Formats: sequence, C-alpha cells, structure tokens
Amino acid sequence: MQRVTVTRRVHFNAAHRLHNPNWSPEENNRVFGACSNPHYHGHNYELDVSVEGEIDPNTGYVADMRIVKQIVEKLVVDYFDHKNLNVDIPEFKELNPTTENLVLTIWERLRGHLPGRLSKLVLWETPRSSVEYTGE
Repeated sequence: MQRVTVTRRVHFNAAHRLHNPNWSPEENNRVFGACSNPHYHGHNYELDVSVEGEIDPNTGYVADMRIVKQIVEKLVVDYFDHKNLNVDIPEFKELNPTTENLVLTIWERLRGHLPGRLSKLVLWETPRSSVEYTGE
C-alpha cells in the first residue's frame, strides 16, 4: 500500500527566556543576545503536525483532520498558549526553552495519541526560523 502524509498547522503564543543559570549575565547575553532578557520575550509559534499512513479505502483519509486538530489543540495549544515557558511549563523548570527543546517536548506530548504515525513536526518560531523533528 502507498503511504501518504497529511499535515495540520496550529498556532500558539508563548513567552520564554533563553539562559544558562550557570553563566554570568554577560555570557548569557553574549550567547543568547536579546533572547536572554530577564523580563522574557514572546513568539507567535506555528506548528505543523504531520501524520503518515495508508489511505483508508472507506473514507479516503489517512487521518480525520478534525480528530488530529482536536488532539493537537488539547495536548499542545491548550498547554502552551499564552504561557511563560520558563515559569508555567514543568518541562522547562530545568530545561532551556529553546525552539529545539520545545519541539522535542511537543513530540513527547503527541507521540502515541494521533491517528496514523506521527512522522514530523515543524515548529516555526518566526516566519523565517523553524526547527524540524522526525523522532529520530
């Protein structure tokens, strides 16, 4: 059977501060620049969630996108939207909330909960900067 990938895009807003608590403010500023602002800063994240599978001959779907949307909104959007990642999200109490770490955290939240096989996440921090993860 042929496998097809379908993708749903969702949006959420979140604030964060990138810093290493073992470094001086000067070193944090040198490495993370404005992203190390102690008063935090925010992003309008876009997340592409891709699910792979065979097309169901009865529905013509790989996955019902309404169900994918509901799951992603519950496990990702409701969890991260309008939150301070450093303060409000337990996974980032000790973990620097970079986009790379955020996409891995989202993968763990979604893995095993979607119809089909979660095949790829693309997390857009800005319209020009993204991180992609395929579970490998």
